[in-house]
Amino acid sequence: MTGLGRLLSGRLRRARRHAATEPPYTFTVRRGLRVPMDDGVELVADLYQPVGAVEPPLPTIVVRSPYGRHGSLTHAPALAGAGFTVLAQSCRGTGGSGGSFRPQLDEQRDGMATHRWVRRQPWCTGAVATYGESYLGYTQWAVAGRMCRDDPGNAPDALCLNVTMADFGPITWTNGVFSLEGSLGWSRLMDLRGLRGALVRARLARRPDRELAAAFDVLPLSRGDTAVAGHPISWYQDWLTHEKLTDDYWTRQSHTASVPDVTAPVYMATGWYDIFLPWQLRNYAQLAAAGRPPRLTIGPWGHSSAQSPFLAESITFLKEHFAGAPTTRPAPVRAFLTGAEQWRDLPAWPPPGTAAQRWHLHPSGLLDPAVPRAGSTRYTYDPDRPTPALGGPGMGPAPGPVDNSAHERRADVAVFRSPPLAHPIVLAGEPTAHVRFRSTAASADVFVRLCDVHPDGRSMSVCDGIRRVGGVGAADTDPQPDQDGFVELEVPLWPAFHRFAAGHRVAVQVSSGAHPRYARNPGTGEPAATAATTVRAEQEISHGGAHPSRIDLPVWT
Repeated sequence: MTGLGRLLSGRLRRARRHAATEPPYTFTVRRGLRVPMDDGVELVADLYQPVGAVEPPLPTIVVRSPYGRHGSLTHAPALAGAGFTVLAQSCRGTGGSGGSFRPQLDEQRDGMATHRWVRRQPWCTGAVATYGESYLGYTQWAVAGRMCRDDPGNAPDALCLNVTMADFGPITWTNGVFSLEGSLGWSRLMDLRGLRGALVRARLARRPDRELAAAFDVLPLSRGDTAVAGHPISWYQDWLTHEKLTDDYWTRQSHTASVPDVTAPVYMATGWYDIFLPWQLRNYAQLAAAGRPPRLTIGPWGHSSAQSPFLAESITFLKEHFAGAPTTRPAPVRAFLTGAEQWRDLPAWPPPGTAAQRWHLHPSGLLDPAVPRAGSTRYTYDPDRPTPALGGPGMGPAPGPVDNSAHERRADVAVFRSPPLAHPIVLAGEPTAHVRFRSTAASADVFVRLCDVHPDGRSMSVCDGIRRVGGVGAADTDPQPDQDGFVELEVPLWPAFHRFAAGHRVAVQVSSGAHPRYARNPGTGEPAATAATTVRAEQEISHGGAHPSRIDLPVWT
């Protein structure tokens, strides 16, 4: 068996282990169905059908993927084994489907055409549901709200949305900062299609990609794809040249506005270390505000964690809705409390009883509710030796908390710590930092990380966030500097559900980068795609004035 075969077979075995029960149905597979799109392009799909009658009838599941139709990626064999008819389709320009692959841009029209086609087929079981992770979840968002509003007879009757979001713009450009590691890494893998690409992907899954690591350091950023792939990658160039999320390029592939139009029941699952977490929880909040809160699971996982229960919980959710299976969940939300290593059943997210507590950054390095009178903290940021990324959300199989104690000794990282806590505190929501900041450079980033400092000295990461000032993408939302040249930057951190134990300390880091997770800021304020000159910057955090630097912690009582 090839390396790719072993990799995919292993994922399929793990997927089957996570199914709700041992698959009771055998099934047939019809490969290579041609599904016509409205412009005449045909997309290729495989049809999985359980053998024999399924009582009560279960919905037909549509899975749309740009990664191929292998069962380890679509979970079609496990779903069919549980009694579902499944259509696994390759997105336009991928897996033998016609047309050109343009990430995000064609998924709404192709998805709507596919759903209408499925409803007309004799094998359609009546109700239609959707399923998938990551990009496979985005393809669900692309059609759900629009069809529920404009074509309810063909709209999906249920959605299973795992580690995903309705708009990939904000993760590509996060508060004005380019997500280099994820964007270039994903583009490299998607560019490696065909047999050679499959073998390369299998090799990269087993050991570090040195070519990609070298490409992260290339300036200007527009040459990074050529450095790793040997040629420009069209969509990567598009992403770089559209820094503003208000550009038509991004708004026409965003489905955030249509989220409240989704009337079908929704199951969502994500992880505290997933790359899409903040936006997925905001999509949850949109549906909750519309009176249709999804079932939600948030666990101690990253984007590709094999331990996640997405498949099993999706099967259970669909069988409850369509087959009358008994409900096994005591509450709509199930979330893992990090720091306590416990699962909690909650009525909503964030849970009732959460309130903001204001903790101030003191020039002495103290983190405390008391307001400092004055003072500042200074550090130097050198984009030629950028502050490195350490931990944080990722696409790897085992992301999680990382010890920051050595990182916090760097000269380009400012650290503020509370005294040992007399009583435990639990965070439940999105912390928000407010940093009064100025820089000698035309553009600068403020990266804030929250850590749990253990009595033995380990400073374990909890969550973080970043914000750019002076860049092209952030220009419309940049605050105006005061008479001293300071701006007050609001930096939202990743959502967290974390218990700081008594005797532990709360730590806040402030720096100006996390490379290559986020592309380093050259400091010139030039467009990110073409900026090649770097500027060493002197950064200053103000602790006094009417709005001293602070972090607001969502404390659950």
